[in-house]
Amino acid sequence: MIQLRTLLTVADNSGAKKAIMIGMPFKGNRKYAYIGEIVNIAVKEAIPFGQVKQGEVLSAVVIRTHKEYRRDDGSYIRFDDNACVILQAKDNKDPKGTRVFGPVAKEVKDNGFKKIASLAEEMY
Repeated sequence: MIQLRTLLTVADNSGAKKAIMIGMPFKGNRKYAYIGEIVNIAVKEAIPFGQVKQGEVLSAVVIRTHKEYRRDDGSYIRFDDNACVILQAKDNKDPKGTRVFGPVAKEVKDNGFKKIASLAEEMY
């Protein structure tokens, strides 16, 4: 569960390192975003000569949250950080980068982000 102004680690090789959540498209005035949901982010820290630059506003999908998430079978999953993967466009579900670092929750695949799930090192 992340909220407005939450600092996220970018878990792909698009060039961004840190981003901040600035909203949720098509969700109205919702306060929280969970694993597998699309959020709007602003890039706070990026490497030089990367695909994305500092200050850009982009769409991303949340792949890890520090707050535990309850699954339908009653189990909980929690990660060490809040992380996201930058998307090509708001309506497109393909990632901008070609690699995804770290574990990815299986809810990402269930929400239709099959390309991100296939690029992941490990699924939880």
